[in-house]
This record gives sequence, C-alpha cells and structure tokens, in this order.
Amino acid sequence: MSKASKADDEEILQHFQPDGGLDVPVAGYLLHRQQRQTLYYMRLIEHEIPKLVAFRKSFVPPTTATPLVIRSVDFAGEQHPLTAKRSVVVPVAHLPLRNEVAFHRAKLLAGVRWMPEPPRDSGISADEDAAKHGFIKIACEDFPRASMNLKWISDTLDKLVLEANAEGEAPYQRLPLDTRHLDSKVRKSKKGDHVRGRGGLRPSLKDFPTEWLPKRQENVISSILPSQ
Repeated sequence: MSKASKADDEEILQHFQPDGGLDVPVAGYLLHRQQRQTLYYMRLIEHEIPKLVAFRKSFVPPTTATPLVIRSVDFAGEQHPLTAKRSVVVPVAHLPLRNEVAFHRAKLLAGVRWMPEPPRDSGISADEDAAKHGFIKIACEDFPRASMNLKWISDTLDKLVLEANAEGEAPYQRLPLDTRHLDSKVRKSKKGDHVRGRGGLRPSLKDFPTEWLPKRQENVISSILPSQ
C-alpha cells in the first residue's frame, strides 16, 4: 500500500472517531422532531385559526320544511369505496303525511328501517315532537357516485310518502308493527336488556288472563284491566 492511500484512509477514519458523547442519541432526534411538529401546529392555531372567524355562521335548527338529515363519510380526500355511501334519517312526524293512518302505513312500509329512537350517529335529538312516531333510516352504497346514492334514497322516500298517503284502505294497514328487528338488536348488543323481560318487554298484570289470577285479587284486577 502506498503512502498516499494510507494517508487518505487515516483522514477518512478521523470522521468516524467517537465524539465523546457530544452528539444527541436517536431518541433525542425523535424528541426534537416531535417538538417541531407540535410547534408547527401551535403556530397554525395562533396565526391561522383566527382567520376562520370570517366563515362563522349562526346555528339554525332544522324545521319541518327540512326534515332530512344526510350523513356521509370522508377520509380526508383519500379514495375509499365508503365515501360514495349516503344515509338519510328522517323523523316520521315531520313527513308530509295526512293523518294517523298514513303515519302507521309509513311505519309498516319502512319495515326494519323504522325505529322508535334516533340512531346514535344521526345527530338528531329525541325531542317530543320528532320522536312521536319514530324515525326512518335509509342508506345506499350501490352506485359509484354519492349523488346517485342520494337520489335513490330521495326517490325511495318519495314513493313511501306517496304510498302512505294513498286514498282507500290498504290490505296491510291494520297489521301491527313488526318489532322483531328491535328485539334482535337488543339481544345482539348483549347489554342485559334482553334478560328477564327487560327493555320494555317486562310482563305485567295486564298480560295475564283474569281467570289465571287468584280470586282475592279480582277487585284489584278489575280496577286495572279495562272492562270487556
């Protein structure tokens, strides 16, 4: 090996000599990066967030003229099949139905899409006026565009209102509401409401025939049960 190449190797090795603990370890660099990110967002909060005041709008509660609540999912601009999905929740009491029979027919036509309480992700509060006849939720993700899914939901809801308001007696309007989907939902949640008649299913004296009860309670039962 020549003297020139040996000198070059010694010069290169000088750059790899230990620094005696003067350099920061890897954990220190990671901490500095985290602090820089925090400082970046703190600057945004300090200088950019106040500019959003110009876009502030006062909250106007929805009225009966705009009963629909549309829900969508967004992944911050990223492409995802779920972004085209749209779901609509509407209180049955706010639909343009003509009478109580039409309300009942709308619930029957909605089937499993009717529920007595608003969904937790609907953004609707269960006030007395809106929750009088329950809620209907319709979702669609069959089409590639969100506008197409929303149009299908709108057309389906229009057909439901038109059929519920139809003149004449429908052969199904005397049927009771089928709440088996609500009972199944309670059982699947496994929160204890399905045990021992909970969840509004607890039997009472009104559920038992009068002849099954002791004779000494006839006076009490006659005051509770309606006269037949």
